[in-house]
Amino acid sequence: MTRAAGLDRLSVFLADEGAEYAGSRNFDRGPEGRSTTSALSPYLRRRLITEAEVVAAAVAAFGDEGAEKFVSEVFWRTYFKGHLETHPAAWTGYLALAAEGVERLAVEPGLRRTYEAAIEGRSGIDCFDAWALELVETGWLHNHARMWFASIWIFTLRLPWALGAEFFMRHLVDGDPASNTLSWRWVAGLHTRGKHYVARAENIRRYTDGRFDAVGLDEYPDALDEPMPPREIPLPPADAVPDGEVALLLHLDDLHPESLPLGAARVVRIGGLVAHSDGASDLVRALDEAAMAEVLARAAAHFGCPAGHADSGWADSLPVVTAWAPVGPSAMVLPQGCLRLRRAWDKAAWPLSNRGYSRLRKAIPQLI
Repeated sequence: MTRAAGLDRLSVFLADEGAEYAGSRNFDRGPEGRSTTSALSPYLRRRLITEAEVVAAAVAAFGDEGAEKFVSEVFWRTYFKGHLETHPAAWTGYLALAAEGVERLAVEPGLRRTYEAAIEGRSGIDCFDAWALELVETGWLHNHARMWFASIWIFTLRLPWALGAEFFMRHLVDGDPASNTLSWRWVAGLHTRGKHYVARAENIRRYTDGRFDAVGLDEYPDALDEPMPPREIPLPPADAVPDGEVALLLHLDDLHPESLPLGAARVVRIGGLVAHSDGASDLVRALDEAAMAEVLARAAAHFGCPAGHADSGWADSLPVVTAWAPVGPSAMVLPQGCLRLRRAWDKAAWPLSNRGYSRLRKAIPQLI
């Protein structure tokens, strides 16, 4: 999991799948089939490559019109992050519901049996079971399969949505707190109230090239509801960049320190902070550790200073600056008093992400 690998994957996408992206992206041809998506999300999630450079490369390769669908999908990731920043209760609510779900599993045998069958690929629904096994084995699912899976989990198996979101976060190698939490809420009908996503057998047959015959689905469920939707708060302000010597703290939400807006600050010490989601799989942990090791070496060479894990006393009384950590595990463990910097991309897009996606989508031509 390196920046070089992300740039290589971007080059392959631009030369191969990118030209067909708009027409083929909804097809899930399985783990052995030809990719129909960019597969850049593990690198974008950690910002080993940035949204700005990926969008610029796509527009340069395909033009504004040819890149439009792909660029829109990149901005969905930005939208979810900005929306969760202004609705952080969606994250804390998910954590509480997941903990409540775990408690229910301990005392409700029927729920526990259904849950265990689901995560072990024994539900009896062929497509769902294949996706459960694929996720655990590879850490990956096609985006369309993620929506189908979540819909079946919620509306057919009647399992708590937060336990499904937690299952994804444990195993997805691109598991992003904002995209994952809000996508599960959207499927359930909680993000846009009353508008839910329903998995239908015919849709699954069509977009998996007939690989599955999904029988027994509830194709006419009601959306979920909640008594208190997450309330909007003002977008928290970023901190000013100090002058002089600073210690730079790196975390898993932003691993491209070379492009951080550091101004006149001079980095003389670098620390890395790795924070996983609870129960993260061995594969996810290994990729996170590899990504951090790679960026520490890269940052040490770029800034010409020592770099290592952020243990006690690593900053040596220097002001600590860090890229803004969006709502999620990294933000939850950032030390008190560190100065959080916001990239121009987020500064421009997040204020447009507090409601529905359409507001941000309309502004994309100006933002890029």
